[in-house]
Amino acid sequence: MSEQSSTDPKTADDPEARGLRLVPVLLGLTVVSGLIDAVSYLGLEHVFTANMTGNVVVLGFAAAGAPGFSVAHTLTSLGSFVVGAAAGGRGAVRLGGGSRRTWVRLTLAAEAVLLGVSAVVAFAAPGATATAYTLIAVTAFAMGLRNATVRKLGVPDLTTTVLTMTLTGLAADSRAAGGGPGTRSPRRTASVIAMVAGATLGAWLVLHHGLGIPLAISAGLVAVLAAVASGRE
Repeated sequence: MSEQSSTDPKTADDPEARGLRLVPVLLGLTVVSGLIDAVSYLGLEHVFTANMTGNVVVLGFAAAGAPGFSVAHTLTSLGSFVVGAAAGGRGAVRLGGGSRRTWVRLTLAAEAVLLGVSAVVAFAAPGATATAYTLIAVTAFAMGLRNATVRKLGVPDLTTTVLTMTLTGLAADSRAAGGGPGTRSPRRTASVIAMVAGATLGAWLVLHHGLGIPLAISAGLVAVLAAVASGRE
């Protein structure tokens, strides 16, 4: 009597299915977003480089003259993010019609390189004005690049940088709201936990070790995700 393999031969032969599925990859990127915004908000004069919703609000604070906020820093972040998103959109047009796995891996590899450059700059010239602008511009560009890619991938409830609609979905689709069984609740909850975990770790590292280490950790984590990501949700 012959043994049957538990592995689906179609899956085994499909290169898109090789590696870590996109849901855990995107959760890992959500952790990185928490790290990056901890670096930017706590270490770069209260500017966000991953969460652009918060950044638009911060721009209003800065424009009104609220202490501790910088119009120049916030505009640098917004502009760099938009340029990065445009680059990500162009990449999606060029690569999105081919292997999804290759597209994701190349985009994440680019993000890892950009975050690695940011870490090197943070270690080399901490506290310099040029360093602050460089870190804001490079990390915001990297987040824009990633956000454009994640948007095109269209994995539900995992934007990796904002949680407003995720929290809304958790509440509105819950049993308490009469929205049914809440089948996506585990994914949404995991996304919130991932962001909080990244922000907590990032804040602790910034407060005790400066900006270079959390940026280096972010670069390393994204590099690992780039190496192992599959093309399947």
